[in-house]
Amino acid sequence: MLDLKYTYLTLPSLFHSLTKPSSFPKPEIFLSNNQLYKKFNLSIRNKDKLLDIILDEKYHEKSFAQAYAGHQFGHFTKLGDGRAIIIGEYLTKINNRVDIQLKGAGITEYSRNGDGKATLRSMLREYLISEAMYYLNIPTSRSLAVIKTGEDIFREAKEDGGLLVRIMKSHIRVGTFEYASYFSSVNDLKKLTYYTIARLCPELKDKENPPLELLNFVMHKQIELVINWMRIGFIHGVMNTDNTSISGESFDYGPCAFINSYDPYKVYSSIDFNGRYSFGNQAKIIKWNIARFAESLLPLINHNKEKSIILAQSVLDKFDEIWREKYYLMMLKKIGINSNKEKLYPLVDDLLYIMKKNNLDFTNTFFSLSYENFKTSNIIINIDFIKWKKRRDHIIRKSNSIKDSMLTMKKSNPIVIPRNNLVHKAIEDAVNGDTALINKLLGLYSNPYKYKDGLDEFMTPPSSDFEKCFQTYCGT
Repeated sequence: MLDLKYTYLTLPSLFHSLTKPSSFPKPEIFLSNNQLYKKFNLSIRNKDKLLDIILDEKYHEKSFAQAYAGHQFGHFTKLGDGRAIIIGEYLTKINNRVDIQLKGAGITEYSRNGDGKATLRSMLREYLISEAMYYLNIPTSRSLAVIKTGEDIFREAKEDGGLLVRIMKSHIRVGTFEYASYFSSVNDLKKLTYYTIARLCPELKDKENPPLELLNFVMHKQIELVINWMRIGFIHGVMNTDNTSISGESFDYGPCAFINSYDPYKVYSSIDFNGRYSFGNQAKIIKWNIARFAESLLPLINHNKEKSIILAQSVLDKFDEIWREKYYLMMLKKIGINSNKEKLYPLVDDLLYIMKKNNLDFTNTFFSLSYENFKTSNIIINIDFIKWKKRRDHIIRKSNSIKDSMLTMKKSNPIVIPRNNLVHKAIEDAVNGDTALINKLLGLYSNPYKYKDGLDEFMTPPSSDFEKCFQTYCGT
């Protein structure tokens, strides 16, 4: 039997509602993450046991949906888990606490007019992308399994129903604090704040001003996370405050995608009409989201509102400098320079300009630098790129060796990413009964930094026609 805990339920009841998952007519395991079972020491690899835990009502006596709010595309909305139910918290063998959540589990108090369900297609997408993100060394939610529920789901057309079993350090988000700030008392906000500190960053509880330290903690976590997204060419696609985790994990992989040809204005989401969440705008958006978090904490930072604003602003004012330093450190490593001298920053900017001007593939450009014997790419023969590379090589030779530079790049630059066309085809095949490609991709994405023969087809960008037409959706 799985021993589940429920510390979140110690918070005031306005933050959650006890909710049982729906029953499903004919559930069956579609994908199962054996590696994750082993990591968390879960002795439930038997499919019947897993289905028991997910679907048996004895495990749902305290299952719950979370209440939260959020700024969605800049507009404040009262929200909540409309299709996700946490069945409990699990303590791993090294005493790390994680939520086990069922996504697509049915109607909750917060579903509004939704059915609370999910399509098999969208849950396969989240499983595949979240696993790829984990092996790309990005903090992320993970998936224990995808379940085919045996029922029809109606979206643009009739589709198979799906259920995702998701694991995450915590589903507390900036939107949870916005909800507390707008709809609860200061005392309730305080309870949420100190619960969050105790769960996610207990080292802060003895600081002089724990709420202010929490703001600083979350800002640093989110800067590190989004810089990691930029490193691998990832666009989250829907960076609403309700999708910004306090724990610094990526989650909710709906309209996300990976860029092919470098373009800071690139958007794939079908609903991002103005490019708010474009690739190059992600730094500005995470800063904006952190400012909303700061506003939520103001009553706790100091009892005097003016002093509280000054203290919060003193943290936010550091964002741009921290981002700039960490971003260029990351980008310089991608081109083989393990340094953060400001005089080298134009080298990064010039390369990105060349990539944009010549429609160079983001991932393959950095791969070509990391493996100089790779001759099949048009990147190597690009005149602008060759001139730029001579400048870079001169800088490296003055301070380091090409060999050390190669090692630095190979740690930073993935060789294979979830190319949008491959992900799309794998999911289409899978919902039609052929799981060969999705299993192949899961294997490839579990070792994305190692080059071997036979990877060419998985490194090739999609056709321009595919790229022009491809859009991603939230799945609801």
